[in-house]
Amino acid sequence: MEVQSKRKSFLGKVSTGFGIAICIVLAFIFIINATLIAKSYIYPDKVPDFMGYKPFIVLSGSMEPEIMTGDLIVTKEIAPENIKVGDVISFRVDQDIVVSHRVTEIQTEGGLSFLTKGDANTGMDATQVLPEKIEGIYLWRAAGMGQFALFLQTPIGMLLFVVTPLCLFIIYDIVSRSRHSRKKSTREAELEAELAALKAAKEGGNSSGQLNQ
Repeated sequence: MEVQSKRKSFLGKVSTGFGIAICIVLAFIFIINATLIAKSYIYPDKVPDFMGYKPFIVLSGSMEPEIMTGDLIVTKEIAPENIKVGDVISFRVDQDIVVSHRVTEIQTEGGLSFLTKGDANTGMDATQVLPEKIEGIYLWRAAGMGQFALFLQTPIGMLLFVVTPLCLFIIYDIVSRSRHSRKKSTREAELEAELAALKAAKEGGNSSGQLNQ
């Protein structure tokens, strides 16, 4: 019984720890999404970011095979003077269009600018990239997660994949704590009853001993 009790206790701790980890991840995703959505409304002329990090959904294959169509990529804001040849940067070519291409050359005459090219393209990009057009430097990608990330930023997506699981875990945690509290109270009551029975038996034994004398 003791081994079984310890096993249940260990599994309970693992389950609780796993649930807490999921809750933290979901809460973090919710905060990021809420921040990006809020900034997109507050600053409609800027690409929303979270602590300098910006997600983009890839809609073309100009950077294949390193970056594929449908990928979600994350860039980080960077000072233009720290960009090097070979870096992949995201930059605005229009108010609503951001392109991520590789830097092939850095020019300094007449001011800092960058020449870029998509890895899968045969020719260089037609225009130079000025520092004020740069949104960030490419860090990593989540393969095929672009459409899912886009859906996740919609109210329905946040409700289905973030808010609902978060609420369910909170409810589970409340129920679990309540059940644990009831078990603890029951066990304490049982121990008190056992102590009372032992005390009564001891007092009965003492009284019997005194009568025998």
